[in-house]
Amino acid sequence: MYMAKSRYTSPALIALIVVAAAVSGLGQISGRRFPTGEGYSEDQFHKHPSAIKVARLHYSGGGDWYWGNSAIPNFLKFVRDNTDYPVDTLERQVKIMDADLFQYPYLFATGHGVISFSAEQKGRLRQYLLAGGFLFVNDSYGMDKTFREEMGGLFPERQVVELPFDHPIYHSFYDFSNGPPKIHEHDELPPRGYAIIIEDRVVLYFLVESDIGDGWEDAQVHNDPPEKRRQALEMGLNILTYALLY
Repeated sequence: MYMAKSRYTSPALIALIVVAAAVSGLGQISGRRFPTGEGYSEDQFHKHPSAIKVARLHYSGGGDWYWGNSAIPNFLKFVRDNTDYPVDTLERQVKIMDADLFQYPYLFATGHGVISFSAEQKGRLRQYLLAGGFLFVNDSYGMDKTFREEMGGLFPERQVVELPFDHPIYHSFYDFSNGPPKIHEHDELPPRGYAIIIEDRVVLYFLVESDIGDGWEDAQVHNDPPEKRRQALEMGLNILTYALLY
């Protein structure tokens, strides 16, 4: 049983999320007071420039980047319902070379098979991550070996590390004392979270043998029990909280 921390409503949180969601680019302050959602229709809030927008990464390499069309909307609704974060609940999609990449402080990628980046894409993704962006990759199955090699190529000077269970990403909102939850069996191996760390901050988090992305989907898609789906959503909220606050 995981213990939820209290909702984050401090002025410090407000300032940090405004920085993360700044429309003028990652690492720059927008100067706007972020909205609570009150007084805005759902459609107006989706268009509000300071709402936190999460984008699905449309990657190359042959993997099914589009896998799980209910996952991100369900996750964002969970964030909206369980925090005070000013989150846009619409799923956005972006490619690494798109002009609007830097408008998204948080990228989500999932699927089966291979993710690969060209030299040009690696350069731009490095720039994005160094500017304060965050990429979460959920292995829905089959990405492990090839994507860890791709991670090493993004920052050759950095080691890809497995995060210990006392790392803040497992305790930023809910406590996962035993590390990431096991949602799907796959190869019946324990879940593992790998990361690239720049100046003491995780900028890329790769989760294998867990598949929280499938746990975010509508209940009838995988017939996961409610407690598993809840764990998947809670772990997702931990990753988002870490990405915005650390």
